[in-house]
Amino acid sequence: DMALNFLRRNAGDWTDSERETLAAKVLGLIGDVRFAAVFGDSSRAEVPIVGRIERPDGTLILVSGQIDRLVITENEVLIVDFKTNLTPPLTAAEAPAAYIRQLALYCAILARLYPQRAIRTALLWTETPEFMEISASALDAALASVADGTAKLDPARARS
Repeated sequence: DMALNFLRRNAGDWTDSERETLAAKVLGLIGDVRFAAVFGDSSRAEVPIVGRIERPDGTLILVSGQIDRLVITENEVLIVDFKTNLTPPLTAAEAPAAYIRQLALYCAILARLYPQRAIRTALLWTETPEFMEISASALDAALASVADGTAKLDPARARS
């Protein structure tokens, strides 16, 4: 009922059927046991993040964004970014580079806050629904491309 009420207020031009379909899809994702940790008691939604990363030449990359879901446990930190692509990639290697760079930047900032904890990142594709963990090597490569300037940062993406 809460989901449908929210959608009635925010998607008033949708049909009842469209709102019901979306509400069922979202509630199904939240209730999916595969994602229990992502929506569990130790997780937080829409966590703001701000920080700086220094490039080898001394210039700074300013990072400002919002982590969709952040799970912090005694041993690790999990950063989850929701993506709504209608046709998500089948493998992490096929994920858009901008998505991986975003996670790499967030990971670099949080690694300084939680130096004793493993940092994991994942994309949660809402259409399929699938949880795609991004490897540390892919994150390192993405961060290196930002740090050395080979990846062009859209200012909106750097802050997203």
